[in-house]
Amino acid sequence: MLKYILSKLTYGLLVLWGVVTVVFFIFSLGGDPVENLVAENSTQEVKDAIREKFNLDLPVGERYLLYLNDISPISVHSTNESSRYFLDEKQYSVAASVQVGSKTIALKAPFLSRSYISERSVTEIIGDALPGTGVLALVAIIFAIIVGISIGVLSALNKDGLVDRLALVLSVLGMSGPSFFMAILVAWVGGYLWYESTTLTAWPVVFMLLFVSAGLWRNRRTGKAWSVGLGRLSLLGFLIGVGFWLMASFLLLDNLSDFAFHLPGTGLSMTGSLYDVDIWKGQVLNLKNLILPALTLGIRPLAVIVQLTRNSLLEVMQQDYIRTARAKGLKESAIIWRHALKNALNPVITAISGWFASMLAGAVFVEFVFGWKGLGLETYNALEKDDLPVVMGSVVVIASIFVVINILTDLLYGVIDPRVRISK
Repeated sequence: MLKYILSKLTYGLLVLWGVVTVVFFIFSLGGDPVENLVAENSTQEVKDAIREKFNLDLPVGERYLLYLNDISPISVHSTNESSRYFLDEKQYSVAASVQVGSKTIALKAPFLSRSYISERSVTEIIGDALPGTGVLALVAIIFAIIVGISIGVLSALNKDGLVDRLALVLSVLGMSGPSFFMAILVAWVGGYLWYESTTLTAWPVVFMLLFVSAGLWRNRRTGKAWSVGLGRLSLLGFLIGVGFWLMASFLLLDNLSDFAFHLPGTGLSMTGSLYDVDIWKGQVLNLKNLILPALTLGIRPLAVIVQLTRNSLLEVMQQDYIRTARAKGLKESAIIWRHALKNALNPVITAISGWFASMLAGAVFVEFVFGWKGLGLETYNALEKDDLPVVMGSVVVIASIFVVINILTDLLYGVIDPRVRISK
């Protein structure tokens, strides 16, 4: 077990090193950020002073080594105060240090440099923004897990039925919708179109109830189970009701087209963060602002979880031990929840872990559309202003979260499925 964990940690460190290297050189070779930090009439002396302050006057290779030294928890520094590698304890959070000749080896927290714009520590900036994104991603993935697994199980138990086909259609739509488009659509519908009231035509419901009532009466007369064919009749009635409403609207039959349900609106704002600012109370927690962005962010992982749960459960239900359990007389519910679903969750766990980490990176568009104060919006603003230390720091933090979650997922496999339990 220990050897396995160490190998995973080593692999994770190599991944982080690769990410840092690629990101650093992409942004370092992209131009001179100083030109965007100063006024047009600034003198060359002012520009040179800014370059020296942020180490932009050094060669790219030396800046790269200096950046690696800064973000490494174990770093080597010079004892010369005029050196760029000097260990300034006001800047670094040093836990312990030892001097070896003219060098100092320090155990410290990773230092992600300082913002070009505000000159604040990037660690502080990310620390302020990350909780907002973390809460948003956590609520979104919990929503996706609960709803996705439930729909996936129902879809598998009703294979090729109405529920199964509807679930597959909705999951395909959820996966194919771009994040920025879904964010705009959800914000417009939930925060503007249906903000005060919601009006829905009643004809689809009326026709659906008529068709279901006719189906119940037919099943009672023929002696069939009460639920036979009701799904298809419900869908047929709903579609006919929609068609009837469209025809009435096209023919300008107001008495028919205006027959609708008038429901209360969402009352949700198109933009807003976890905390609102009240002039009297200061920061006030507003959980309502979380609903629309969390729903938007959770749509795509929900669609993936639905399909993975369905396909995996269908495959597990064909295994020999499931047939043995049925032969022993176990209840179908016990077979599904105690045996089949537990072993069917392996690919779902992989998807959940990957999607939760990717939500932190993919929340940029969602946070931008909804004005949600989080790491995604902070990264977008930093890119717009060429504040490269903030962008690189965000990428390093997100990559680190990816690595940690992947390691924890591999270890969790052994708990969920004993067949893949790691040998000590």
